[in-house]
Amino acid sequence: MKKIVFRVNKSNKMKEMKKNNILIKKSEWHYFSNKLSSHLDRFINYLQYTKNASPKTIENYTLRINRFIEYIWDMDASEIKMIHIQDFRTFLIKQWLSPKTVNYHAVWLRSFFKFMLRNDVETLSPEKIDLAKIPPRRVSYLSEDQVKDILEAPWFFEKKPLRILRDKAILATLYGTGLRVTELITLKTKDIKLKDNQFSVIWKGSKLRSVFLTQDAKEKLKKYILSRSDDSEYLFISLSPNSYWQPISRNSVESLVKKYANLVWITEKVTPHTLRHSFATSLLRRWADIRSVQALLGHSSIQTTQIYTHVDDKYLQKVHDLLDKKLNSDKNTDIDDETFSDDLFD
Repeated sequence: MKKIVFRVNKSNKMKEMKKNNILIKKSEWHYFSNKLSSHLDRFINYLQYTKNASPKTIENYTLRINRFIEYIWDMDASEIKMIHIQDFRTFLIKQWLSPKTVNYHAVWLRSFFKFMLRNDVETLSPEKIDLAKIPPRRVSYLSEDQVKDILEAPWFFEKKPLRILRDKAILATLYGTGLRVTELITLKTKDIKLKDNQFSVIWKGSKLRSVFLTQDAKEKLKKYILSRSDDSEYLFISLSPNSYWQPISRNSVESLVKKYANLVWITEKVTPHTLRHSFATSLLRRWADIRSVQALLGHSSIQTTQIYTHVDDKYLQKVHDLLDKKLNSDKNTDIDDETFSDDLFD
């Protein structure tokens, strides 16, 4: 196994280590290895302690990069060639992963190799790893009538009072704020200042952003909070017998949204992110500035927000029809040429 060797006087080094109470176990010597798995450990430490990445981000990087390391049998960093990347990409495609997911793997590997090069580790240049071309992303969102139906669905289809109030508050908060489901389930009651109509959340990259409440979301949250008799610090809690008063899970919120969408006869697939898409689309249809929408959604790049500008053809037709209305309106106020005199142009 190829190792990075530090040339030092062994006896003096051991004395110095003992003096400073530094003990290195045999199992820890892999830390000095040039294997990809060892560099991945360093990379994860870098993400966690230097970049302050979220646990979910660290989980994603670890899982996907480990998948590559296992595929190539944990080779030395200096031995990685572009052919290994191409073979791995083919392997992922044969596993029926979508082109978008395969591209995510490529992006994560780019970051990993970039980290190694920055730390003077000889390896493949990340610039050689290309991304596959994929079709433009289609955004699924609800019409305003569908939004109204799903927001009121708990009142018609749920019997337990507390569950009605909680579910209505969850749906109204998702749509009225554009929160990600991960941000929603980690909210704590003390963080919500109803009188201020806004609160803050920690989003990707541990960045702080302001979130604003609609009047509808504010009223439903107030009713829900006042109905609570537990001492849980979390805003949205589970009401299931096996997890009573625990913070509600991501899967529970996804199931909740899907259930009410089906009950009001929405045939499209509806997720919490669909409500986030609907939030952004509604703002842009009301001529909101795209930079403001970017800030409200917590997007790092304006390119991510621009996907919401590709609204459906039916809506574009309505916008275009405004031109006909304007022209017809102008015709009614036209003045005949005969009424003009040369004096008007003097």
